Amino acid sequence: MRPAIVWTILRKELLESLRDRRTLVRLVVLPILLYPLFALGMSKIVGSEAAAREARASRVAVWGELAGGLRERLESAGKKIELAPWEGAPPEVREGLLSGALAPPEEPAAEAEPGAGDEAPPGDDGEKGRRPRWTEPENPVLAAARAAVSARQVDAVLVPWPSLEATLAQGGRGAVAIYFDSVRADSATAEARLDAALGRARREIVAAREAERGLPAGFSVAYDVVPRDVAPDSRKVGQILGSMMPMMLILMSLLGSFLPAIDLTAGEKERGTMQTLLCAPVRSLEIISGKFLAVWTISLLTALGNVVSLSLTVGRLLPDVVVVDPAVFALTFVLLVPVTFLFSALFLALAVFAKDFKDGQNALMPAYLPLSLLAGITALPMVELSPWTAYAPVLNIAVLIKALFLGEAPADLLLAALISSGLYACLALLFAARVFERENVLLGGGHESAASVLGLGRRAGGVPSAGFSLAAFAGVQVLFFYGSLLIDRASVAAQVAASQLGFFLLPTLSLVLGFGYSPRETLGLRPVSVRGLCGAVLVGVSGWAALGGTVLRWFPAPEPLARELGELVLLGGKPYLVVLLLVAVTPAVCEELLFRGLVYAGLRRAGPAAAIVVSALLFGLAHGSVHRLLPTFLLGLALGYTRHRTGSVLAGAVLHALSNGVVVSLLYFDPAWAQGALEQAVPWSATIAGMLVSLAGLLLLRGTPAPEGSRDGGSADGGDAREG
Repeated sequence: MRPAIVWTILRKELLESLRDRRTLVRLVVLPILLYPLFALGMSKIVGSEAAAREARASRVAVWGELAGGLRERLESAGKKIELAPWEGAPPEVREGLLSGALAPPEEPAAEAEPGAGDEAPPGDDGEKGRRPRWTEPENPVLAAARAAVSARQVDAVLVPWPSLEATLAQGGRGAVAIYFDSVRADSATAEARLDAALGRARREIVAAREAERGLPAGFSVAYDVVPRDVAPDSRKVGQILGSMMPMMLILMSLLGSFLPAIDLTAGEKERGTMQTLLCAPVRSLEIISGKFLAVWTISLLTALGNVVSLSLTVGRLLPDVVVVDPAVFALTFVLLVPVTFLFSALFLALAVFAKDFKDGQNALMPAYLPLSLLAGITALPMVELSPWTAYAPVLNIAVLIKALFLGEAPADLLLAALISSGLYACLALLFAARVFERENVLLGGGHESAASVLGLGRRAGGVPSAGFSLAAFAGVQVLFFYGSLLIDRASVAAQVAASQLGFFLLPTLSLVLGFGYSPRETLGLRPVSVRGLCGAVLVGVSGWAALGGTVLRWFPAPEPLARELGELVLLGGKPYLVVLLLVAVTPAVCEELLFRGLVYAGLRRAGPAAAIVVSALLFGLAHGSVHRLLPTFLLGLALGYTRHRTGSVLAGAVLHALSNGVVVSLLYFDPAWAQGALEQAVPWSATIAGMLVSLAGLLLLRGTPAPEGSRDGGSADGGDAREG
């Protein structure tokens, strides 16, 4: 081998690579900017979270009587401890503690260590001889405290055992237990604050005892403060796994779709096989479908292989006493399905703009890096599944996987994360399908503007496509979700009005008018026949009884949720007409214009059945509750059928308003015959009557003649039939 030739070739290849500005950006500019910005952002997040946690008062449940002035001493601890007597204590635990039937578990005697007698009493600030934390055996108090802390009712539970007051009065040594969750930062902070405050209080009690009896300083102890971590070993292991594994799994899923997406698009252009494929008698939709399924299959197999390897590795390394449920790994793979769907569609759509394989890598890196960083944020302990992260793309699945390992994934937030991930994945697929319709992009020809590729130009009437309607729903849903969080401190009435008018009605009208679609055809603004109106009225006044007597009977909502919804519907005691306007009429208008107007108009090209079912499913998912999904879906089916038979959104708005109005009226006036019917199952007599009246209404709707040109597949679509 001749070194001079090797050097010449090396210099040539480096010069050609570095001559490309995108290579320089990827090698120099991105690292210089990306990592400092990422580090600064993370430090800001960590710092702000630590400052916020320090500023927040720790909510502590007190299960027992605080003797010897302990309450005053704790409440005066810089206003950082908020005491909540008996918060979260089950009745049997409260009764057992008050009666003395529940006593502190016997703790094994600690062996004396050299010099231990000279150390400060356990619990004092700055002590070195602090008692090691003891794993308490299972008992009713521990189980109840774990439930209260895990449900986040409180940050910690303080248990002054029943004999404390008498023991202190006799100058003896009592016991106080602090139950906390070491995995939760707020709970650990509460334990540290309690330990410090109780240590200071004990020193004061000890000093008073010693002064009273003329004893030397440090002679007494007063009481033991025993920290008891309620987090089981499996949860502690879950914290470690949940901090690392989501990022690793998502990064590997990214890689699983990154290279195949480039190879099946830019790689084919480079090899000249894309032109051959376009010359074959196949459609663009068939091309994108085949390529997408190929990339998605590879990404799914990559994710599956990583999850299986992870489960086997964890099972081999963990001791036998700590076992991660195999269902956690199975659910982790299920959660990776929408992520791989999103990656495959997005990378495929971006890579098709590239002219060769190298150009494809450059095109995908700007998307790859932010997605990787979103997955990496999960490692921060304060980043967890919450209303704010449930709709963040990629991050929501990462924190959901983290929550699964920790064993804390609330059903509603889990549903919100899955809904949002499905929306983002569908948007990415719609984007890919749109790109693959542009033949000059597939052939690597001239560049097109983003507005042209996405079809964002103004229309001249007609109705939107299914892709536009689904994208509109996704945008409105994300706006509604985050907008609702921003106004969560307003009154309930203000939240309802702002959500319906600002997050449903205004975006819907803006999209229809802004893109130039026909409001009459898109929103179904047509008159309704008397027969159709009568059918809608019958279903509206009886549907609550039919659904309540079947759905609530077989799938009852939890009692706290039913009670909370009942209180929410009444808007905190507003007058009846205000409640009726905001809870019955306003949602009927705003939600129907979106779901049976804009969304239904685009979906009806796929046929009335698809339009009715899909719009009803989206309507149910938009309500964001597992327990409300089925009844709202069934109501959505009735509303969609009304829209189909009458050709008008007005009939559905009447049905919707009456359905909500009847429930509001029953809750507001609470007649004796209806008490408990909404929280529990509606009686069979009312259920059967409601079903018969609803059936009569549906039969009236079935025979309703629709206005000219309003039926699905009619002339309403003609003005925009070619729009994507």
